[in-house]
Amino acid sequence: MVIRDARHWTHDFAQRSPATDWGKPAPDAAFLVSPIGFAKALESAQDNVYMADSGYDAERALAQHADVVRVLQSILPVHVFPGSPETPDAVFPNNVFASVPGRLIIGAMKHPVRQRESHRHDLPAWFRDDLGVEVVRIDAPGVVAELTGPLIIDRARGLGYCGMSERVNEAGLLAMHDAFRLRATFAFPLLPTEYHTNVVMSVLAGRALVLHRASLANSDDADAIAALYGDAVIWLSDEEKAAFVGNCLAVSDRHVMLSAAADTALRPQSRAKLAAFGFTCVPVAIDEIEKAGGSLRCCIGEIYR
Repeated sequence: MVIRDARHWTHDFAQRSPATDWGKPAPDAAFLVSPIGFAKALESAQDNVYMADSGYDAERALAQHADVVRVLQSILPVHVFPGSPETPDAVFPNNVFASVPGRLIIGAMKHPVRQRESHRHDLPAWFRDDLGVEVVRIDAPGVVAELTGPLIIDRARGLGYCGMSERVNEAGLLAMHDAFRLRATFAFPLLPTEYHTNVVMSVLAGRALVLHRASLANSDDADAIAALYGDAVIWLSDEEKAAFVGNCLAVSDRHVMLSAAADTALRPQSRAKLAAFGFTCVPVAIDEIEKAGGSLRCCIGEIYR
């Protein structure tokens, strides 16, 4: 069921508090793609205002990415795939590939430079042959669906929150709802300046919500989302949002990873709330990678077994 009306969503889900028995709230493992060939992707820059105009240092990006892998490996098993100069945005794999138990989903990317990523063979083969899961493609003609870029998933409840933008269309919304086997998806418009919901919003292990209200076109939609989480909501300031705090990710039921810039931007009250919700912040410096318009969450593909 896909719902587009805030009142309908609030009545059917926020007031009824659906059970948190749909799945594991945090991933079992993770996959990443090395920033080999890291550079500005001009096609992606057409609708990603977070991208820097110049000054991309590929060697520094590689070093910072290695730090992400090292820190993440202290929490989860991690598999790293190589990047390529043909795919300069590949360091952000969660837009192209996503998983639910027993299934790898391959998205439908808007720009050709990212469509090339979806046709690599090694990553789907590893999921199919090593993990024994089926591989499902949703990149049919007329579909735009950049997976957990526009779609934020409450894995505990089986609920999706899809911010509509240039990176997802109606066909893509329905395709993702079905592919992720969600109980329900709430679809709402983002501001025209926003390209992915995961820059402005995160659900942390089903226990807490991080959200920048002003990035949604309608404040009623923000309230409808927040209603399900009661007091466990962190409303981001403009400064926190600009520093990619909304791109944080719960990599376990206790650990929230975020970039060092996002960690620095956290207001004391936001940090205190995360601690009260039972989370420890795990920052990693990735300011070089952030020049490409994404942050920590964009770099990590979650694996659910």
